[in-house]
Parts: sequence; structure tokens; C-alpha cells
Amino acid sequence: MRLHDLFASNAEMVLVLELIHGGELFDFIAEKEMLTEAEAIGFLKQLLSGVAYMHACHIAHFDLKPENIMLSQRDVPNPAVKIIDFGLAQKLQEGVAFKSLCGTPQYIAPEVINYEPLSTATDMWSIGVITYILLSGMSPFQGETDGETLANVVSGNYEFEEKYFSQTSEMAKDFIRQLLVKEPGDRMTARECLAHAWIKPLSRKQATHRSRSSINMKNFRRFNARRKWKLSFNMVSACSRLCRLSLLCRQRKEEEENLRNCESDQEEPSRSPVALLRRRRSLSS
Repeated sequence: MRLHDLFASNAEMVLVLELIHGGELFDFIAEKEMLTEAEAIGFLKQLLSGVAYMHACHIAHFDLKPENIMLSQRDVPNPAVKIIDFGLAQKLQEGVAFKSLCGTPQYIAPEVINYEPLSTATDMWSIGVITYILLSGMSPFQGETDGETLANVVSGNYEFEEKYFSQTSEMAKDFIRQLLVKEPGDRMTARECLAHAWIKPLSRKQATHRSRSSINMKNFRRFNARRKWKLSFNMVSACSRLCRLSLLCRQRKEEEENLRNCESDQEEPSRSPVALLRRRRSLSS
């Protein structure tokens, strides 16, 4: 996402950002009848290029997930991929350990859950999960609850089930294997990903095999529908919690006001009941 301008005052900071109106990448893909691995790689290559640039600037995103991968426009031959939501991003400093319990359960790396030092390699785990989902329509570590999901991530165990990966090339699986590695230092960097044979074929045979493989569109659409439903449910739940909080705050304010009125009445015993009643009416109005 491009930053066009910046305005700051004592009270606020205003960012003038690029207008992105193409929607989410996953929504765009879900509308297609079919998608080959070669076409999917076109989007991943853009994502990797953006992440490689961030990492070269010593910036880690720490919240890479489908909701934060957008398209600048939709109705163009080759839509540009845009990475958004840098709310959890960090400028990493050499020799300074950074730890944080941040991110979304099914996309975060084991070192986040274990509260170990984070690095740009943490983003690469997330890209591995995103690629796994893109090709199969399944999440490698998703459990029935967030707790179960986190336990699955820490274990680092996942499989390429035949019913979901029957149309997936071995090069694609190798790409994922080199990202979903528990040890951060053993994961591919963004630059290494761009040079991987799946992304950049070394021979015509590899390129041909890649173009003949396709993603599991039927299952991918199911995953995307579940994902959107969960987002909507979470939004409604958040609004409901805010409404309850607002109601509680209003009730507490009224109780405090009534308490102050009672204390004021006790401090003025010389006033007649009629005068006190008039005073209460004037306060309530």
C-alpha cells in the first residue's frame, strides 16, 4: 500500500493512502471457474516481492493472512497485489530481541506461541500457511477451537492429504515444506522463495508440469465461504460487546449521578423537602 502524504497535529496524525478497491485476493480467486498453479504463482510472486522489500528494510508484518492481501483493482488482466494492515508490523533492530503474542491463530508461527524472539522468518511461516490454503482449500493447523489450533501449530505436524492435494505438483509441496519448518532459521527467506523452482522453473519440463497442475477450487470456495462467515460472526459479536459495554457505562454513570445527588441531599438538611424535590427535578431535566 502506497503512502501519498502525511499530516500531523498535536491531537492526531492523518495518513493519505492509496485507494485500494479490488477487494481481497481470496475472494477474487473464489469467483474463478478454475486456476492453475502457474496463475496462482503470479499472485504469490507479487506477495513475495512485497514481503522481500519489507524484510530488506528490516520490517516484519507479523499479521500476514488472506484478509490482509488485497487487489488494487479487480477488472484488469493482471491485478496488482497489495499488502495492508501494518498495525502489528515492527521495525526490527539488530541485536535487540522482539517478542510478542500477536497475529491470528491459524497463521502465526510456533515462536509466537512459545513467546520466543520473532524475526522476518515469522512472516515466512504465514506465507507457507497461505500457500497451503490457496492450493488445497484446507488449513494445515486449523482445530475445532483456537486452543486446539495453537497446539497444532506448536506441534508443527501437517499432511498433504491426497483428497485435497491430488492436483498439486511436488514442487509446490516442496515449496510449502521449506516454509512450514519449526526452526525459524531453517525457513526459506522471501528472496529464496522467489528463486525456488516452483516459482521460477529451472527447465521447460518444470514449467509444463506446473501449468498442468491446478488448485482445488471446490474446496477453496468452501474454505473462503467459511472464512467470510466467521469474519461476519466476529464482527457482529464485537458490535454486541460494544453495545453491552456502552449500556454498562451509561448505567454506571446514572448510578454515580444518583449517588452524588443523595450525598448532596445529606449535606443540605436545612432545605425543605419541597426545595430538594425541585432541585432533583431540575437536575434530571
